[in-house]
Amino acid sequence: MGKTTRTAKRRQESLSRERIIEASIEILDSDGEEGLTFRALSGRLATGPGAIYWHIDSKSELLTAACDAIVAHAVDAPVLGMPPEDAICTLSLSLFDAIDAHPWVGAALTHAPGQMPVVRILERIGQQVRALHVRDGDEWQAVCALLNYIVGVSRQNAANAQFTRARGLYRSTLLESLAITWSQLDRKDYPFTCDVADQLPDHDDRADFLAGIKLLLSGLRSST
Repeated sequence: MGKTTRTAKRRQESLSRERIIEASIEILDSDGEEGLTFRALSGRLATGPGAIYWHIDSKSELLTAACDAIVAHAVDAPVLGMPPEDAICTLSLSLFDAIDAHPWVGAALTHAPGQMPVVRILERIGQQVRALHVRDGDEWQAVCALLNYIVGVSRQNAANAQFTRARGLYRSTLLESLAITWSQLDRKDYPFTCDVADQLPDHDDRADFLAGIKLLLSGLRSST
């Protein structure tokens, strides 16, 4: 075996999959999904693309692995000994906060149906739904409703924050502007929107998200 081959092999062995995923998360957090390229990753890790391909086959696999690392940490929230409903709320908020901190995770989850990041959420929420003694025939629908709500609302919340930052706006300024626009709509056609316009500037996205989880759980209670 030549010197070049031995050196390349040592680099591949010293560069762990975990370090590649960690560096990928750093790039995704700073530059988004478009910024995650094998060239950018190679530069951050001070290695060649070949050493990365030794561990990861494609950008899609890399994105899913990075997403899985964030989700695994989020669903590891301590819920032992909690009543099932409290555990679901805790897990949901942990995922909401994780996606808020890492906005790319929401899109990565929707692009990885049935893969491990989604399975982790499905399993942790499913265990708690089962502990609520939901009827066997309703378990799947209940878990799917919670899963879709958690991922969908968390992703939209993160997208809203990105939209605001990208335009150099403050959240409060944007919401106040929207509230004025809503309040000026034709009340005959938009009575509800006009009525809630003054609540828009001060609403709490995280509290609203949790309220939605509790509404879903209330529906589950009525079906048991």
